[in-house]
Amino acid sequence: MQKITTFLWFDDQAEAAATFYTSLFPNSRVTQVTRYPEAGPGGAGSVMTVAFELAGREYVALNGGPEFHFTEAISLQVECDGQQEVDELWAKLTADGGQAGPCGWLKDRFGLSWQITPRVLLDLIADEDRAKAGRVMATMMRMQKIEVQPLLDAARG
Repeated sequence: MQKITTFLWFDDQAEAAATFYTSLFPNSRVTQVTRYPEAGPGGAGSVMTVAFELAGREYVALNGGPEFHFTEAISLQVECDGQQEVDELWAKLTADGGQAGPCGWLKDRFGLSWQITPRVLLDLIADEDRAKAGRVMATMMRMQKIEVQPLLDAARG
């Protein structure tokens, strides 16, 4: 069991969010659903928490009510193997009310922020050739969904 678990506060969509997220990634599943007792702030028998795994990492979603909302100050970053994976995740996460943001960031329909990042971008901006890294960064800054080929073109100069 991992020592630190990401805990996500939803108004009343924890189960729907966990089901959606686990459908996106291999080695993902809902592991437990707990329900509010009579004395809880939620309706008796309604979903309180949903424990789930994404790519083998543990998360908990809470139906905590409308008091708190997600912001871009926290996001889940997904390192993608290539453009096809970027395109597929981007389409699924922005569907049904999700919103594209700048530089590979988006909000899904539940309001959670994600960074859909091709691994090649991370490698290129960490390149020891700082001029190359700068060209790649400047190109990326003009994008919403990350497109790999323009990054490679920028790296070549």
